[in-house]
Amino acid sequence: MNVNIPQLADSLFERTTNSSWVVVFKSLITTHHLMVYGNERFIQYLASRNTLFNLSNFLDKSGLQGYDMSTFIRRYSRYLNDKAVSYRQVAFDFTKVKRGADGVMRTMNTEKLLKTVPIIQNQMDALLDFNVNSNELTNGVINAAFMLLFKDAIRLFAAYNEGIINLLEKYFDMKKNQCKEGLDIYKKFLTRMTRISEFLKVAEQVGIDRGDIPDLSQAPSSLLDALEQHLASLEGKKIKDSTAASRATTLSNAVSSLASTGLSLTKVDEREKQAALEEEQARLKALKEQRLKELAKKPHTSSTTAASPVSTAAGSIMTTPAIDIFSTPSSSNSSSCCHPAALPVCVGKMYSYLESIRK
Repeated sequence: MNVNIPQLADSLFERTTNSSWVVVFKSLITTHHLMVYGNERFIQYLASRNTLFNLSNFLDKSGLQGYDMSTFIRRYSRYLNDKAVSYRQVAFDFTKVKRGADGVMRTMNTEKLLKTVPIIQNQMDALLDFNVNSNELTNGVINAAFMLLFKDAIRLFAAYNEGIINLLEKYFDMKKNQCKEGLDIYKKFLTRMTRISEFLKVAEQVGIDRGDIPDLSQAPSSLLDALEQHLASLEGKKIKDSTAASRATTLSNAVSSLASTGLSLTKVDEREKQAALEEEQARLKALKEQRLKELAKKPHTSSTTAASPVSTAAGSIMTTPAIDIFSTPSSSNSSSCCHPAALPVCVGKMYSYLESIRK
């Protein structure tokens, strides 16, 4: 199916002008899903736009829940804007880059690396600024957004982590000004590692399997001292004597710790991909079985009709009404998704619709 990307994007942007938090939030979730799982032309188009989501002042005054969800809509839209801007700046999605020893972030040269890592930091900040607690994940809509953010956080931090490994391996060969930038980047990385740990705790609290949450290994504190001492020596300051051997040992231990984190992140990502494939296969199998049951109930007018599902009357193919994911949920059908424990089910329902519009 050919999709007019600009028309699709404009339709989503138009829906974010709605006054209902439900409609706006679902529009953002659909956009995020397409950025992650849709054709790359979609995020390329968003990155090329002069204006993105303008929801910094959004407020749904229709009720208490509207006030609460409006805060997260403003934060979520900012992250999606930053995700598109990051793509515009580097021409690729950090959550989809090749990883490993020969990956994009590990093989980047010093000059490009010092320009690229701050872009990841900005996107990571926007993601972590969603800043939701487990007791605030009270409905299926925000739960679906949180799941997409969780998956982005894993992949984004994996790229971030590999950029830091590359930086540390190059640090002691950098020029003085580059060392200043590199040290500042590393200090900010330590702060963000603490914040991502808090984010993952929330994920665990709302029922995400412990095996789907990576273990983050901190680099030894002695590394920061070694980096600061090296910069001080380049600036001509008096420092404590340290041998090249001890410096190499400290660096090796730090890289080993970060590499362990990277391995944990990769394993989690691979499990998520495998689970998605299995879920899709199970869904296709269920649809096939349902279709066979429907055909078995129909009178066989001819052997050709019985043998070929394609020849079935067009009117009988779709028996269920279309789903409007932008509608405001009624009290009778929204309660099942109002508890964080139901998060996987809610996301499944949302994705069932999104799969139908994915390219």
